Order: sequence, then C-alpha cells, then structure tokens
Amino acid sequence: MAAERRRPAVLALGVVVAAMAMLLGLVVVVGLVLASRIDNAELPPARGAGDGIVEADVAPDTPAPQPPALDPGTDLAAWAGGVAEAQGLPERVVRAYGAAELALRAENPDCRLSWATLAGIGRVESHHGQIGQADVDSDGVARPSIIGVPLDGTEGTREILDTDGGLLDGDTLLDRAVGPMQFLPTTWERFGADGNGDGVNDPQQIDDAALAAGNYLCAGGRDTGTGPGWWAGVLTYNNSNAYGRLVWAAVERYTGPPPSGG
Repeated sequence: MAAERRRPAVLALGVVVAAMAMLLGLVVVVGLVLASRIDNAELPPARGAGDGIVEADVAPDTPAPQPPALDPGTDLAAWAGGVAEAQGLPERVVRAYGAAELALRAENPDCRLSWATLAGIGRVESHHGQIGQADVDSDGVARPSIIGVPLDGTEGTREILDTDGGLLDGDTLLDRAVGPMQFLPTTWERFGADGNGDGVNDPQQIDDAALAAGNYLCAGGRDTGTGPGWWAGVLTYNNSNAYGRLVWAAVERYTGPPPSGG
C-alpha cells in the first residue's frame, strides 16, 4: 500500500516543522535503520540490553515461533491488555501489532504474518516506541518523534542521500529512518499505510507503522510462516544475520511464557 505523495505546500510546511523540531530537540535520534546497514554488520550492544533479549543461537532459515493466529473476532483491547501485562509490553503498541496481523491475514492470508514477528521488529528497532525519551501516546503517536541517525556511510550504514526533501526526517542532505518501526522515506513512500483509518499515512503513528511493516515483510509473496519466508522478510528489513537472530529471540520471548518475575 503506497503512501500518497503530499502536495508541495504540505511538503514545505513539513520540512519547516521537522527542521524546527530537530533544532529544539523534540525528536529522539536513534541508530537503528531500516534496510540501511551493511550486510551482516555487527549490531550495537544496546540492542540486546535491558530486557534480557539477546541473539538466538539459531541458523538462518530456522522457523520462528508462531503464536496461534488471532481470530477475526478478537477483542483487540482485551487481548492486547492481557499480552501487555504478561510480557511487560506497552498495551497501545501491542494492540497495533495485533490489528496489523488481523488486517494482513484478511488481505494477504498466504503471508501468515504474526503479531509476534511485528513485535520482534518493533523491539529491535525502537523498544516498541520507547527508546530514549520517546513513548507512544494514547493516539498511537511516538512523542517525541523518533528519527534515525543520518545515513552518511559511517558506523556500518549505507550512504543514502536525501529523497524526500526532509519531509519525514527533517534532513535535506541525507535520509534517516523514522518512527517506531524505523522506515526510510523511500520505503515509506512505497509501503506506508493508514492503519488507524484517519486518512493520513504517518510513520510516527504505530498503527500505520505496524501495518506498513507487515506490508513490507509480506511483499513478493512471502510466507512468513516458513523458516525461509520469515528470514527473507526480516533480512529484507535489515540484511544482517545478527539482526535476524535478535528479532527471532524477541519473537520467541513474546510467544512463550512470561519472563520470570514478569
């Protein structure tokens, strides 16, 4: 589902607002970027810190754990509340993961995408929108906005020159990944979604971002219910086996019993 291109006036306003936000410090800058790291680059240690999730000792193409598919009639609020309490996850974000699974199972059932895989991606990319000072509010918007590092070819990143005039990331020289699911502007242009039905495709809004991530993982006819299909999708997100193993470990955590003391 491609994001609609904004009108020039909106683009100009977006650049000004984003630039002002950058100057005022109203963004959280993170170093996790979608599909921009050099193949199999070493991951920053902080990605495995805090919740005890570390890279799983599994080989590529090992099938990821799969929770039972959500029933189309699932009460998402009640379900998300139970999962959030059991796993120590933010309820509003879990609800977005579940909504994205239901939408994708209806639109693209052959993909068999689970909420837990989206949660694994969300954990690695932004700790479910709770990286730095950021948090996801009741409307599902990450505040402050989550903006990635400039993709200048250093620190294991690819150099990606600006593609959106700074509309999404406030940078008119280089691209940066944005939002709790860390989308590059060009990837958002292609896969961006309106998960909350408000008529806007916003990478900082978790319903939109989770559904867009599902679109991205399922692209090309992938079946994420198989080992090869799951790894193909996740490594398209970030072509690093270390990344895949960390997402795999997060999925295993979220589909298993609550952590001890959790």
